[in-house]
Amino acid sequence: MIRSRFAALVGATALILTAGAQAQPAPKSVLRVAPHADLKTLDPVAASIVITRMHGLMIYETLFAWDANLQPKPQMVESFSTSDDKLSWTFTLRPGLKFHDGQPVTTRDVIASLRRWMKRDTIGGKLGEYTEGMEAKNDRTFVLKLRKPMALVPFALGSAVGQIPVIMREADAATDPMKPVTETIGSGPFKFNRAEWRSGAKVVYDKNPDYVPRSEPADGLAGGRIVKVDRVEWLIMPDAATAAAALQTGEIDIWEQPSQDLIPVVAAAKDVKVERYSNLANQVMLRPNSLHPPFDNPKARLALAYATDQAEFLAGGFGDEEWWKRCNSYFICGGPNGTEAGTEGYAKPDLEKAKQLLAEAGYKGEKLVLTTSNDIAAIGRMAEVAAAQLKKIGVTVDVQFSDWGTVTTRQQNKSPPDQGGWNLFVTYASGATMQSPMTNIGTNMACEKAWAGWPCDAEAEKLRGAVVDAPDDAAGKAAVEALHKRLAEMQPYRVLGQFDQPYARRASVSGVLAAPVMLFWNIEKK
Repeated sequence: MIRSRFAALVGATALILTAGAQAQPAPKSVLRVAPHADLKTLDPVAASIVITRMHGLMIYETLFAWDANLQPKPQMVESFSTSDDKLSWTFTLRPGLKFHDGQPVTTRDVIASLRRWMKRDTIGGKLGEYTEGMEAKNDRTFVLKLRKPMALVPFALGSAVGQIPVIMREADAATDPMKPVTETIGSGPFKFNRAEWRSGAKVVYDKNPDYVPRSEPADGLAGGRIVKVDRVEWLIMPDAATAAAALQTGEIDIWEQPSQDLIPVVAAAKDVKVERYSNLANQVMLRPNSLHPPFDNPKARLALAYATDQAEFLAGGFGDEEWWKRCNSYFICGGPNGTEAGTEGYAKPDLEKAKQLLAEAGYKGEKLVLTTSNDIAAIGRMAEVAAAQLKKIGVTVDVQFSDWGTVTTRQQNKSPPDQGGWNLFVTYASGATMQSPMTNIGTNMACEKAWAGWPCDAEAEKLRGAVVDAPDDAAGKAAVEALHKRLAEMQPYRVLGQFDQPYARRASVSGVLAAPVMLFWNIEKK
């Protein structure tokens, strides 16, 4: 591991030195970015992966938007009100909202989009459970009627995590929620340039000249989405050393998720800055498939907690401990819900306990499929750590590598592992996603309505509902504690700790906003 990292550092440094005098900086009107992965899925309601959410936020908008402190602010909404009994919410859209094809955004588009989103997303599904119906009063005003009060309505409608509640054209939103929309006509500040899209190489977004931003200052996802460049190009660079060299020479302006191994190299480079853009750490997880043996049995899932050493995963994925920490909270240590209640028993690995639980779950050495990718280097490395650690408790792991797009597509496959499905995968998610029981995609245990892995536990869902219904902060905190204890027992996934992911930029670039994912409005080049 150390030897391979040293080779990567030497290789990157050599590329930087040899390329230094050859490349010219990009034109000021074009922002060139090396994203962490290639864009495969275009529909941010069909996929919760970060690259698809980044894409979705370029071309679509939501009714509300979270500011830098994750507080919801009106975005497409001009004004809203609630009835005295808190069962009716009335929303009026901003005037002049237009899709990229020139058609006006209407409440018909909004209602169709929200209905589709409620069938896919964690917090959207919870809002759907509370919703009695939606009614368009006219093209700009609609009413959301609830069965019982839910104070989190604006928070949900502004969600920037999981499957986000973007507003599509009514015809696009009529697509089966289980099938990705392939059209890319939104109303946001950028237009998707399909003609120049080259899968595996380049994704292009052009400034939307018809977009009218809000008047408030930009604040996280909220406020005025003012585009200060003519276009944004995502240049797909799977090789980290190539991306490091490109940033140094000015061939790219931003490296969205620099490899932890190469952070010292790029941080020391002239005219390059390395910074954090999120206030909450990201969470790493080992996700089991609860549909098929052995992980259909919660004892087998609990065995993962006793078998795994967070430090080995985090060091393997992210290197220096400056960037990571151990944490057993499903809701992020350092966040508002960061309890570790119920996890005391497996704070340290206990391999004999893990073996015992696996045996009680009926596991007898069958091959388990772990699907992963080296496209995101940290994930590939942590998958290998998972295989090595599980081998210690007698698990036979078949690590299957493919490109990240294929991995995320396969995650949706419910077939048995020997028929194209899977047993395990390693991934990570933003702190903004995981910090709340309402947005944490992994702790949704609503069976077929849950995220890939489909864990099923009525008690956990009852306790999650109690968090929504809590009348005050004290009751809410108690409800989170009770939910967390149940999750620690049922293990919808194994928490592997958390890490900070910086980004790297040229010194000539400014205006990057603190948000759950990287945003490209408000950025300018000198």
